[in-house]
Amino acid sequence: MARIDDLRKIATRLRIHSLRMTTVAGSGHPTTCLSAADLAACLFFSEMRWSTTDPSDPGSDEFVLSKGHAAPLLWAVYAEAGVLPLESLLDLRKITSDLEGHPTPRMPWVKAATGSLGQGLSVGVGIALAQRLDKSPARTFVLLGDGECAEGQVWEAAAAASHWKLRNLCAVVDVNRLGQSDPTMHQHDLAALKRKFTAFGWDAVVVDGHKIDKILAALKTIGKKGRPTVLLARTLKGKGVSFIEDRNGWHGKPLKADELARALEEIGCLPDVDARRLLRKPKPFRMKRKAAPPADFSRTAYTEKTATRLAYGNALLSLAKVDPRVVAVDGDVKNSTYADKLFEAFPGRSFQGFIAEQNMVGVGMGLAAKGYLPFLATFAAFLTRAHDQVRMAAYSFSNIKLCGSHVGVSIGEDGPSQMGLEDLAMFRPIPGCVVLYPSDAVSSEACVAAAAAHKGMVYLRTSRPATPLLYAAGEAFPIGGSKVLRKAEGDAVTVVTAGVTVHEALKAAETLAKEGLGLRVIDAYSVEPLDSETIRREAAETGGRVVVVEDHYPGGGLGDAVAQALAGTATAFRHLCVRELPRSGKPGELLERFGLSASHIVRAAKELAAR
Repeated sequence: MARIDDLRKIATRLRIHSLRMTTVAGSGHPTTCLSAADLAACLFFSEMRWSTTDPSDPGSDEFVLSKGHAAPLLWAVYAEAGVLPLESLLDLRKITSDLEGHPTPRMPWVKAATGSLGQGLSVGVGIALAQRLDKSPARTFVLLGDGECAEGQVWEAAAAASHWKLRNLCAVVDVNRLGQSDPTMHQHDLAALKRKFTAFGWDAVVVDGHKIDKILAALKTIGKKGRPTVLLARTLKGKGVSFIEDRNGWHGKPLKADELARALEEIGCLPDVDARRLLRKPKPFRMKRKAAPPADFSRTAYTEKTATRLAYGNALLSLAKVDPRVVAVDGDVKNSTYADKLFEAFPGRSFQGFIAEQNMVGVGMGLAAKGYLPFLATFAAFLTRAHDQVRMAAYSFSNIKLCGSHVGVSIGEDGPSQMGLEDLAMFRPIPGCVVLYPSDAVSSEACVAAAAAHKGMVYLRTSRPATPLLYAAGEAFPIGGSKVLRKAEGDAVTVVTAGVTVHEALKAAETLAKEGLGLRVIDAYSVEPLDSETIRREAAETGGRVVVVEDHYPGGGLGDAVAQALAGTATAFRHLCVRELPRSGKPGELLERFGLSASHIVRAAKELAAR
């Protein structure tokens, strides 16, 4: 009984902290903190085993706050646990503080940025997978709101967790009935939520989210049935403050000073309890997997035309042989992305993500948060479904590597729905994201090596058709670099391109050379960051005449990157790209039809040279 009483006191302290923090900040979401305070107290100060001194302790249970707007509650937990000074709570949302409005890994105990709702469970699935790979005794807990359970990604994650039998994963749903503008879909119909989770293969337990003894009893059921567990906790938004409790219209509204005074009068003063006494230390666990720097790997000896997507698969397998951190997650296209090579050789480090790209990215974030090096692959066109997840991965400083295959009209007969034509525009603006677009098998393998060595998100763009070899085995392709493939004194025009159109540019250069016109060719394999210095230098040497060719729509791709690099310089500029909705056809036909072939490059170069 004493422990239960202490947990009640801790929950009260968490409520008071949350109210004070948000009032001082003048913004925030206090009501959702109040509803989950009892749950948080039971999780952090009774059920979980976690280190308050080492956020990377491999034996620690992990926690993901999927309902990221409840960040004040999490900061209050860390303060009560001694991770943060209590006085720092009043710095909530200040520019000088890591106590942000929604959590990010600027706070070391936070494993992923949350706040775009519906994503946290996927991250939790990835973390739980990593724990199982490591044979760790640790578990993963994810706190969700009932409102975000309307997101499809929640159910993608639920299906995956059940499929992988993640008994070390526990989701806790704060069913407080109220969303931002309206009541939630099921409100307090917990039976409906239980039916859903049960149908997805979870052990679903309904509990009163404000009764400490009931919560503790429910937590003891975690994993007992050999599958993931969800606690569906009936709560009241704004619990403990009569004038906001279970009342719509208070989401995202801090109390004013006079309202705070009224609330604290109802709740009472801070109870006297040392929450640190209740903390449970993690079980000792020695990580067998070594966090070594990325090792180089042996490259394939190519002698004939090879698709860059096939070279990606070869490189991934070779990398996995020397780096135990490498894992693969594929969106049911592994026989097209050639990730199947790793799946066959290392089934324990390969995960079929099925047709659920949003969950795939979230799972990758979770694996990366635990020190793995995840390579996530699907068709580039389908990665657009996961744009928000990619965005949140960037805010999580996530070390994920994404491969988008089947890009551009060069894929051929499958038609426009399968053609990645927006992907460069999607990835280039993502903060810190590297974008690589190799043109042959050698550069593709080298780009995989560069991606593995780089700490941060990398997007690798690969092509369907086999392309001729351009580079000698072993050539390096550093991030931020480019290759000047053809250069001569007196060149009239510079063409900047990447991927399949590099080969068209070289054909065009051969044609123009016969007519006495020099075409300088740059393989801008590093689209982001771009080798701006080289492009500006080569462009200046050809009189500022530049043609950019890319198998992509006009906006946001290589053309825009080059235009930005050349801004402020006197240039004559042509941008050859896909300017209308494409159609099915043979790759060569489509490159010609949509203005990307050698003949179009020849025409553009001649027009510029004549100026």
